[in-house]
Amino acid sequence: MNYTIDISNTVLRTGRLILRPWRENDLENLFRYASVDGVGQMAGWLPHKNIEESGKILRMFMDSKSTFCIEYEGRAVGSLGIDMYDEKQFPEFNSLRCREIGYVLAKECWGKGLMTEAVKEVIRYLFEEEGLDCIFCGHFLRNTVSARVQEKCGFKHYRFTEYETFMDTIEDNEVNILTREDWEKYKIVR
Repeated sequence: MNYTIDISNTVLRTGRLILRPWRENDLENLFRYASVDGVGQMAGWLPHKNIEESGKILRMFMDSKSTFCIEYEGRAVGSLGIDMYDEKQFPEFNSLRCREIGYVLAKECWGKGLMTEAVKEVIRYLFEEEGLDCIFCGHFLRNTVSARVQEKCGFKHYRFTEYETFMDTIEDNEVNILTREDWEKYKIVR
């Protein structure tokens, strides 16, 4: 079942990143990365056309209380959401505390290992501090970089699905999962 999460008072730190709630003054940085061609399409949405569109998304992030701002070198460079998973599609998890994560990173930050660093810290937070049993994470089959992040973080294949995007397209999608049990084993090995 979807476990209730509220990150409004949560700040996580890694070696290079701060993961924190979004703030009004992040708007320009959100627009800066979300308006770049090729960023949103990997997650199923088109580049933001103007700062007003980014403002609506920023308010959605703030109101949801479940999306971290990824801060790097003093500015917002991405988001990492702790979303509701589709309970109807995965009824076998109804007795467990679960959520799904999704993420986006500014194009200029790709290839630096930042998203893997952020995802590992959010996984730790979800299992150790929120007590989740399982985390879902998916990626479009064409998004091999996101697939690699999930692999590095210990996620394992669960099912192939089709995903309807905000671009009115259907993408072939791979859903991966990470259970608390597997994470406990994985964190000992790494």
